[in-house]
Amino acid sequence: MLLAAAGVRADVGVILNDSLDTSVARITGSGHSAVYFSRICPASPVRLRLCKPGENGSVMSNYTTLGEDEPFEWNIVPLNVYVYGVENAADRPLFASPKIKGALEEAYREKVLADYCESEKCRTSHDAEWREMVGAEAERTFYVLVASTTVEEDQKLIDEFNSMPNVNHFNGMAHNCADFTKRIIDTYFPHAAHRDFINDFGMTSPKAVARSFAHYANRHPSTEYRVVHFAQLPGTIKRSSECRSGTEQLYHSKKLLLPMAFFFPHALGVVTGSYLLTGRFNIEREFDQHATASETELGHELKVAKSDDETGIADQLAAAEAKERADVVGTPMEWKAYRESFGAMVDDAVQQGVLRDRDALGHVFERINSHGEPMIDDQGRLWMQVTEDGRTARVGLTPANIFAPGSDRTLAYQVLLADVNEVLKSPAHRRATLPEFQGTWQLLQEAAAPARVETASLHPPANLRAASLRRFRFLP
Repeated sequence: MLLAAAGVRADVGVILNDSLDTSVARITGSGHSAVYFSRICPASPVRLRLCKPGENGSVMSNYTTLGEDEPFEWNIVPLNVYVYGVENAADRPLFASPKIKGALEEAYREKVLADYCESEKCRTSHDAEWREMVGAEAERTFYVLVASTTVEEDQKLIDEFNSMPNVNHFNGMAHNCADFTKRIIDTYFPHAAHRDFINDFGMTSPKAVARSFAHYANRHPSTEYRVVHFAQLPGTIKRSSECRSGTEQLYHSKKLLLPMAFFFPHALGVVTGSYLLTGRFNIEREFDQHATASETELGHELKVAKSDDETGIADQLAAAEAKERADVVGTPMEWKAYRESFGAMVDDAVQQGVLRDRDALGHVFERINSHGEPMIDDQGRLWMQVTEDGRTARVGLTPANIFAPGSDRTLAYQVLLADVNEVLKSPAHRRATLPEFQGTWQLLQEAAAPARVETASLHPPANLRAASLRRFRFLP
């Protein structure tokens, strides 16, 4: 499931990426910032144009170095490429590993970056950060804070960036990824995004840009503000961690807080007070309150009704707001019912020999990745060729080919069981949205049917309602 839409409205959004806990991020926990457009598409990785009918937008970002043959400041990629690593959402991987992400990166480089990435370093170095723009969902959770734009605003941005030199001037203090996002957002909404000078010690952080933009959008109902959540794919890649501002990282990190308390005790109170009073921003709560534009609108109406003491209307609005939210994030009762139903499916899979035992479920991705090599067919769809115990089999790794001819049914069933297992055991802020999960659940039902799983375990209990999907522009 991708971005919600109404009519012909177009959007711009602040992307707030989790921290990968690598390099300097191990200390700062700052994450990464990028920009989403629904009506601007890449004419090339370094040139913009208006999208054609059927295209679903793009993501634009800069990094310390993209690692390409020229020192570009920014690249732009189709939205699906950024999120999934492929152009068609139906071809997205069902789980992630370094091997799988590497295969997606190489396919993108050969198809799109060939003229920009011919040097040995660009082609082989893992430090070439163009790779971060291919399949981001494989390695981190991220959110998109979205507001509406006009075609005139989009065209103005296109003309501006196409006429300017695209030369890298990245500087962690003054020209980092968050500064780049801030610059673009302020083109649409002047002074909507800004740095938090105190909490980030003079720098601009991804979280400060997201927080300030959220505050602006909440004060301006005309922006039709909403937040979209993309959970990191299940798999063997290390889980990302929540991005943080400067004082927030000091407040939560014992390895930083304890030395400060010892060497700079006078500064500890300032850091703690600044964060608690001015620096807190919970992106998961922001998503929970603005999962759709309709929920945001209902929230504004609810505040008015409460201020006017219109209790009856306020109750109706609160119920409608809760339903809008539940359609996207689900309710605790729904997720509990799915877990109970899934438990019965796992028991059946063990009895039928699909799984050795329940513990084997947690090692499916690691086993398949260890014994397999990813391949991409002529249609751009991922496969894994797995060799175990002297036997070689292939399994499709996408919703489009997991049941295709030549895809091993047992391996497909194991992949889907492991996928659903990871989602159901994840905390709310780390799991897929309800509509996205329901798509995988339907695949799991189809995988289970030939194995003669009992009908009762194939379907969620009757109290599990189907989420309304019609409001979403793009579905897997």
